[in-house]
Amino acid sequence: MLSVEELNDRLIELAFSEDIGDGDHTTLCCIPAEATGESRLLIKEEGILAGVNIAKKVFHNFDPELEVVIYIEDGARVKPGDIAMSVKGRTRSLLQTERLMLNILQRMSGIATMTHKYQQALIDAGTKTRVLDTRKTTPGMRMLEKEAVKIGGGMNHRIGLFDMILLKDNHIDFCGGVHNAIAMAKRYCRENGKEDLKIECEVRNFKELEEALHEGCDRIMFDNFTPEATRKAVEMVGGRCETESSGGITFETMIPYAQAGVDFISFGALTHSVKGLDMSFKAAGK
Repeated sequence: MLSVEELNDRLIELAFSEDIGDGDHTTLCCIPAEATGESRLLIKEEGILAGVNIAKKVFHNFDPELEVVIYIEDGARVKPGDIAMSVKGRTRSLLQTERLMLNILQRMSGIATMTHKYQQALIDAGTKTRVLDTRKTTPGMRMLEKEAVKIGGGMNHRIGLFDMILLKDNHIDFCGGVHNAIAMAKRYCRENGKEDLKIECEVRNFKELEEALHEGCDRIMFDNFTPEATRKAVEMVGGRCETESSGGITFETMIPYAQAGVDFISFGALTHSVKGLDMSFKAAGK
């Protein structure tokens, strides 16, 4: 299995390949090879900055001689007019790395900003509910997007299919119900040395919830429950395992679910519907 660093290196390599192809002919035609310069990352919208560390990797993977100076670190609140970093070196390198760096930083910062907004609203409402992401991520960018969620104050649900067992509706239906699904998951873990894997089970009604509680698991997900049904479900669980609400919950509707007492609420929108934070990479002094 590839490490996070290896996955990010492959993403950067692929991104440069699809962007530059056989050459950035705009830059090559008008910028001398020996020319040097400086560009600065200008923030144009209020939010939470995320992606500074991967931005450095983008610059150094392309041109190790680029000098990167960071003024604002990941997780900091930024506002229009802030200068987050400066980069000096070959002008051609500055121009060819600009778009990939911005694509990553804008998206990660947008995710961190949205996550912070959601989590802070839950805190302000007096709840202890934590914001979770999902696997509804941009192909190839999952590690970066999930890192952005953490920078914004949220938590990762799971990275992929390998680090947690999540028995969803289709798994349950294909294997004949909640009882069978959890029993088979536990047996699989015992037989394959995966006892450390947490098991979560999605339930769609109170009958399935009773089955999940009888079998026992680490977390139960209430799928498309109303806030009133969620409160009853949390009472039924009674602290025997973690609880999560999921299914069409938005920023506007999440507070009653949190007030019902769930430990977590998962939001696919954090990574599949986010707006990038506005910023630009401008030649210094221009």
